[in-house]
Amino acid sequence: MITAFLGAVPFDGLRMRPGRCVLVEGGRVAGLAEAPPAGARVVRLAGGILAPGFVDVQVNGGGGVMLNDAPTAATMARIAEAHRPLGTTALLPTLITDTEHKTRAALEAAAARPAGVPGLHLEGPHLAPSRRGAHDPALMRPLTEADVALYAAARARVGVLVVTLAPEMAPPELIARLARAGVIVSLGHSDCTADQAEAAFAAGARGVTHLFNAMSGLDHRAPGLAAAALTSPGVWAGVIADGHHVAPRMLRLALAAKRRRLFWVSDAMAPVGTEDDGFLLQGRPVRRVRGAGLPRLELADGTLAGAALDLGAAVRFAVASLGETPEAALRRATADPAAFLRLSRSHGRLVPGARADLVNLGEDLAVRAIWRAGELPEP
Repeated sequence: MITAFLGAVPFDGLRMRPGRCVLVEGGRVAGLAEAPPAGARVVRLAGGILAPGFVDVQVNGGGGVMLNDAPTAATMARIAEAHRPLGTTALLPTLITDTEHKTRAALEAAAARPAGVPGLHLEGPHLAPSRRGAHDPALMRPLTEADVALYAAARARVGVLVVTLAPEMAPPELIARLARAGVIVSLGHSDCTADQAEAAFAAGARGVTHLFNAMSGLDHRAPGLAAAALTSPGVWAGVIADGHHVAPRMLRLALAAKRRRLFWVSDAMAPVGTEDDGFLLQGRPVRRVRGAGLPRLELADGTLAGAALDLGAAVRFAVASLGETPEAALRRATADPAAFLRLSRSHGRLVPGARADLVNLGEDLAVRAIWRAGELPEP
């Protein structure tokens, strides 16, 4: 049976489609229409926007747990369930720099394909200690032939596999081998020059991880990774839009330079989806600091340690503080990250054949309801 969603303006991932209803059949989008077909089951919504579920490329934790603490399918499922009420229906659990044992465990867990988890993001360990951020520099190391073989072999079982690495820790020929194997290479936690970054892009690196954070920046005589990302038209960039990781002025600069290949990531940690004010990150205490604006997460020395952010909050921040239109802000949480992950046929769009993962947003862009494969979740 076809189900028709009426009463909210559909956002198809790229633009608003007023005067249309969303048709769903068998858990997939059947299309958009001016009126429901005869015999359709009708779901009437009280206004607002009906958008694809959000797609988050970088999620370290949620629901009180971190992937690094227990890289299992059950942990991934718990993280996904914590983010779903906030509008995110597909996410990549993210393992930050850790041991080879933890990395292998995360790859095996992702191969189980928990609901709402189309793949895995390995943020390290092939990162530059000089740009460690909240990562443990003692565990950082260069990319090796054995690592490439491991990631290439795991990619098909995992689904989508993103590996964030620093160009100075990975020669272009190894980046090229990863890219040929279908691994999505993203650059981050790096002190590389713009030339090194561009060599990595030419080898097959597809994007950059949390633009501006933990990377060489915009020096006028020594442009670094951030400058290379902003001036390379084919390169994608994820960015943490919470007003803490990147100042609003710099976010507006990035938006002006890169209108179509910039998307939001949460970089979420364990407290997201809970009221917890603290947790342990690889044994180090992290506290949630509340105040004006969105909360922030800090180590004892004030270093930012991931984010207490979800993509719905990023969308609302972008509209209220950056001057983004709802269309543009929503695209950066739906169609754009899905395109980066090569998932446009199944996620982030309201097109025939895509998963019917839907979110109804109010006029204030707050989440009202979420459907997974066209069905409301169990309470």
